[in-house]
Amino acid sequence: MDTPHIDHLTSQDYEHVYEPAEDSFLLLDALESDLEFIENELKPSVCLEIGPGSGIIITAIAKRLQSTLCLACDINPYACRVTKLTCARNSTHVECVQGNLIDAFKCNSIDLLVFNPPYVVTSDTEIESSDDFGECTMGNLVHSWAGGQHGRRIIDILLPKLSDILSPKGVFYLLLLRENKPDEIMEQLTQLGFQSRKFMERRIPGEYLYIIKVQRLQT
Repeated sequence: MDTPHIDHLTSQDYEHVYEPAEDSFLLLDALESDLEFIENELKPSVCLEIGPGSGIIITAIAKRLQSTLCLACDINPYACRVTKLTCARNSTHVECVQGNLIDAFKCNSIDLLVFNPPYVVTSDTEIESSDDFGECTMGNLVHSWAGGQHGRRIIDILLPKLSDILSPKGVFYLLLLRENKPDEIMEQLTQLGFQSRKFMERRIPGEYLYIIKVQRLQT
């Protein structure tokens, strides 16, 4: 899986969207290491990345999985525009939707779901208190990284919706920080009817990260 070109992005862009960093590249590495499964077993018809930011992840997926409909959804309109630019720079195409999490998508339609969430542990006062976590607009970059208590405010909203959005064969790759309590999240996923495992992990300066691979429990 090729790492997309991002030389078209400027320092001004990174004032409005999350700049690709070690967590982004861990997610890319995890997807690349599982390509045999994704391409030969999963064979996704539809892929969705929640919160694409610069667009580096969904662009890499779209370049590799050329027969897959690739979608991206971000509450930040600037991120949607930047993702489209990143796709164009890399000669591929992704449909971008401005919206909150998965609310805009048809039930049980996503075969491949990818999310690098706002996972940093912060006080809840750093995030505006509202159902959609405030108005994420240009220049309001806090929504790209601040996760509230345990770094899980958005993660905990998404998990109960997984059964509605994933297709019967759907797979979810979720990036987590150690402080997000991944074992607790995995237990919650079991209670929701999913099986999960720590697919890849990496220590980076100041953080220890995991990629969790999630699928429906086999009956």
